[in-house]
Amino acid sequence: MINLIKKLTFLVVCGVSSLLIAQNNTEYWQQHVDYTMDVQMDVETYQYTGTQKLVYTNNSPDQLNRVYYHLYFNAFQPDSEMDARLRTIKDGDKRMLNDDGTSRITNLSPSEIGYLHATTLTQDGVNVTFNEEGTILVVDLAKPIAPGAKTTLEMEFKGQVPLQIRRSGRNSAEGVALSMSQWYPKLSEYDFEGWHPNPYIAREFHGVWGDFDVKLTLDKKYTVGGTGYLQNPDEVGHGYETPGTKVKTKGKTLTWHFKAPMVHDFMWAADPEYVHDVVPMENGPTLHFLYKNKPELQKNWKDLQPKTVAAMEFFSKNVGKYPYEQYSVIQGGDGGMEYAMSTLITGERSFGSLVGVMVHEMAHSWFQHILATNESKHSWMDEGFTSFISSLCMNQIMEQNKENPFEGSYKGYYALVKSGKEQPQTTHADRYHLNFAYGIAAYSKGSVFLSQLGYVIGQDKLMETLQKYFEDFKFKHPVPNDIKRTAEKVSGIELDWYLTDWTQTTNTIDYAIKEVKPEGNKTKVILERIGLMPMPIDILVVDAEGKQETVYIPLQMMRGEKDNPYPNLDRTVAKDWAWAFPTYELIIDKPYDQVIGLSIDPSQLMADIDRENNVWQAN
Repeated sequence: MINLIKKLTFLVVCGVSSLLIAQNNTEYWQQHVDYTMDVQMDVETYQYTGTQKLVYTNNSPDQLNRVYYHLYFNAFQPDSEMDARLRTIKDGDKRMLNDDGTSRITNLSPSEIGYLHATTLTQDGVNVTFNEEGTILVVDLAKPIAPGAKTTLEMEFKGQVPLQIRRSGRNSAEGVALSMSQWYPKLSEYDFEGWHPNPYIAREFHGVWGDFDVKLTLDKKYTVGGTGYLQNPDEVGHGYETPGTKVKTKGKTLTWHFKAPMVHDFMWAADPEYVHDVVPMENGPTLHFLYKNKPELQKNWKDLQPKTVAAMEFFSKNVGKYPYEQYSVIQGGDGGMEYAMSTLITGERSFGSLVGVMVHEMAHSWFQHILATNESKHSWMDEGFTSFISSLCMNQIMEQNKENPFEGSYKGYYALVKSGKEQPQTTHADRYHLNFAYGIAAYSKGSVFLSQLGYVIGQDKLMETLQKYFEDFKFKHPVPNDIKRTAEKVSGIELDWYLTDWTQTTNTIDYAIKEVKPEGNKTKVILERIGLMPMPIDILVVDAEGKQETVYIPLQMMRGEKDNPYPNLDRTVAKDWAWAFPTYELIIDKPYDQVIGLSIDPSQLMADIDRENNVWQAN
C-alpha cells in the first residue's frame, strides 16, 4: 500500500511543470512614477547626498492632497520601531541579535546608524510642508493632484548607510562593502485601498511602478551591480565594457549611469573586490554575477552560473517569459532578498544552498517584481508562490527526483498547526505574534495554497492558472481574489470557499475513514469530516486481486469536477458531498471481503492534518 501511494504521488506531481497557457489582460488603474536621481557616495564615511526628481502621475479617480515617502534607513537607529519590535518579539531574528539575544540596533553609535533625510522638497517649483515620522515622510502638497494629472516633486536628500543589520548596510559579515537596498526616498503606493505608508519594522515592501534614471558617483575602485541597464559601460569598465575596449578613467571617482524601465524598486551593491562574470543567454537576458574575490568561493560561484541559466529557462517556460534584458546575482545582504532585475544573496554557502537561495530569489522576479503584490498584506502570495515554483525548479535542475517536491512546505504547515500559534494569512506581515508563525504562514502555507489547489482543480489546470495569472497581471498589483478568479476561469470550478477558509481563517482539513462494513454484496464506507475546512475527496481502492481504482467525491459548493488525475486507473465519480453534513456514505461496488485497502488522497497534496485516519486496511 505504501509503495503504491508513493508511486501515485510521483505520478500526480511529476507533470506539474509542463503546460503553458496565456490569455487576455484585465484593465484597472495604477499610479506611475518616473525617478531621476543623482547620488554621490563617500565610501570612507558611508554617507551620501543626492537629488531626486520625481514625476508622479495620478491615474486614480481621486484628488490627492498629500503624498508619503518611505525613508527605510531611519529604521536602523536606537529606539526606532524596528528596534522596539526586535526587543519585544519573543523569537527575534537571529541575524539582528547579538550573541546575548539583545538587539544589534540598540547600541549603534552615531557613525554606525542608518538615516535618510529630505533636506528640501518642492512641488512644481513651490516649497511644500513635510514632516519626518520615523521611516515615513508625510508631505502636504502645495496643490492637489487631480485625477489624470501629473506633478513634479524635486528633493535634495542625505543619508548614512548603517552597519549591516537587515538586508541593507555596509561591511556585511562576508565583507561586502555596500548592500544598497531600500536606500532612497521611495514614494508610497496609492491604490484602490488608499495609501500604504507602512513603517519599516522588519519585513515586506510595496512600491509604485515606474521608470528609474539613476547616476551613482563613488570611488572608482568599486565595482557596482544591481537594478537596471548600465548606460556608460565603456566609461566605467569593471567587466561591463565592450570586449576589446580599453577603459581610461580620470580622477578618484566614477559615475555609473543606470536606467531601469517599468520596475518598482532600485537596488545596487558595490565592493572593490568584486569578481564580475557575464553570461549571455540564448533567447534570454544577460546574466551578471558579482562576488568577492576569495579563492574558496570561486568554484561554487562558477558552478552556480549554468544553474542560473537553467533556472531562468525553467521559470520563463513554466510561468512566463522574463521581460527584462538583464539579471544580476550579487553577493551581499544578510541572506537572500529579491530586487528588480537582481538579487542580493550571501555567498559563503555550500553549493546546494547557493543554488537554492539563487533559485528562490530569482523566482521572486516573477512573484513580486513582475507580479507586484502588496507583500505587507499578502505575503503568502509572494513568498508562498515563490516557494512553490522554486521547489519545482530545484527538483528539476538539481535532479532531486523528489516524489513530492512540496513535502517540506506541508511539514512546515503541520508544525504550525500543531504549535497552536497559527494566525490567518490575512494578518499583516508586521502583526504576527512570532516570526515562526509569520514564516510558515507566508512560505509554507502559501506554497501549499498552490500545490493543494492543484489537488482541487487538477495539476494541468493549476499550471494553466499560473500562466494566465502571470499574463493577465504582470506589471500590476494582483490581490488574492485575482488568483482565485483566474483559477475559476481556467477550471470552471467555484473556489470562493477555498480562498476564504485557507487564507482568512485557521480552519483545518481533517477527513477520516470512520467505518467500513458489508452492504449486501457491496461495501459501505462511512467517511467523516472532522475539520472545518471543506475539500473534495479522492479515495484509492485496492481489491484482493491487486487492482487499483479511485473514487472521486466532489465538494458540492465547487459546482464542478476536476478531471481524473490518475488516467491509468478507472475512476468512479460519486455524488457530491455537501459540507454541512459531517458524514458521508459511500457504496463501493465490490464485496466487503474483496476490498483490502482504502486511502483518502493518495497524492498527499491535500493538507489533511491527521493522515493516520485516512487509511483503512482489511484485517
